[in-house]
Amino acid sequence: MQPIDENVLFKKVSWRILPILMLAFFLSYLDRANVGFAKLQMSADLNFSDAVYGFGAGIFFIGYFLLEIPSNLILHRVGARTWISRIMFTWGFLSCAVVLVRTPYEFYAVRFLLGLAEAGFIPGAIYYMSQWYPEHRRGRAWGTFYIALAASGVGGGLLSSFFLGTMSGVAGLAGWQWMMLGEGLPTVLLSIYMFLRMDDDIAGASWLTDPEKRYLQNMLSAQDSAKESEGVMAALTSGKIWVMVGIYFGFTMGLYAISFWMPTLIQRMGVADPVRIGLLSALPGVCAILSLIAFGYSADKHNERKWHLITCYVMAAVGFVLCALWQYNPVLGIVALCIANIGVFSMPALFWSVPTSMLTGITAAAGIALINCIGNLAGFVSPYMIGYLSTVTGRTDIALLVVAGVTAFGAVLVYLLMRSSRPGPLAAA
Repeated sequence: MQPIDENVLFKKVSWRILPILMLAFFLSYLDRANVGFAKLQMSADLNFSDAVYGFGAGIFFIGYFLLEIPSNLILHRVGARTWISRIMFTWGFLSCAVVLVRTPYEFYAVRFLLGLAEAGFIPGAIYYMSQWYPEHRRGRAWGTFYIALAASGVGGGLLSSFFLGTMSGVAGLAGWQWMMLGEGLPTVLLSIYMFLRMDDDIAGASWLTDPEKRYLQNMLSAQDSAKESEGVMAALTSGKIWVMVGIYFGFTMGLYAISFWMPTLIQRMGVADPVRIGLLSALPGVCAILSLIAFGYSADKHNERKWHLITCYVMAAVGFVLCALWQYNPVLGIVALCIANIGVFSMPALFWSVPTSMLTGITAAAGIALINCIGNLAGFVSPYMIGYLSTVTGRTDIALLVVAGVTAFGAVLVYLLMRSSRPGPLAAA
């Protein structure tokens, strides 16, 4: 029998599953964060204050929190193809429904329902990928996957600015309404394609030969035997997982400070035109894509995660401090946003290698969902805090410094989690 070439095998796996998951991830982030650009017109059209906008942007994550763990447990039971395509169909439909919003309470309701609908996609995708890639391949795979997150900042900014700048008044709809439709409908179409084409597991992959399936299954089984799989309660009561929750909270705090407020921060630097705001917002995204690839490659090459992750968290904290100091200078302000983007967007691909290297089976499904759903509550805290403080004080620098402090604390937690391979200190932490 001809020996299996591992590089050829994983190239085949990656070409089959990564592009469709990356496109879904791109649309996921675009559909939850495009209200950052919608705000440039929506707030004036609907008379929304910064506090109303911040609460509406953040309440998404309350719905997300409520269904995250149940969603991932259902995925573990019914399979990724059915459940991920269901998630995408409902969130795409609700993203389009934002065009009907007229009052703050309608805005809150649609954003809350959008969070319920999208709950489970990211941890589901992470869990699904862990069923195809062994540990020594995950840094590069997740680094590639998370390019979609950074790319949504680039492509999303350009696409959103196009709708805002050119579609206002067409067929009686505002530019922000066209943006919601134009960015929500592709999600619905992709959900149908995924249902028809996605494979639930290695055994069902008709594009792999039987020897390739056995090789891949044996490799993953050998690694899983050394991991924890003790049920859902083991995940909920694990000290290690709760430290990871804190680390991920720091990432999410920074991510949604950038996502929901970067267009407004650029506007306050003195840039008024929505198209120029979109173009300028793309530059930090480009920097994030390049750094994400570099960090993922370096971490895999050196088989090192701790100091790579700490560097990311420190860079993010420094970037947010500089955003506060340079918020009225368009040149230095963009430099600060680039630094913050490099730090924030390079975090998750490195981070997810940690829990998936420790957990397997139902414990992995529950643990990943727990980390993501609790950590994503920062997605409510971050935009609402910035909006509230901006409304009360007329300034954003205080909120940016708070975000910087949370991301800096994330670096401390990474050090505590990864300072020793022994389980005792991790549980105690």
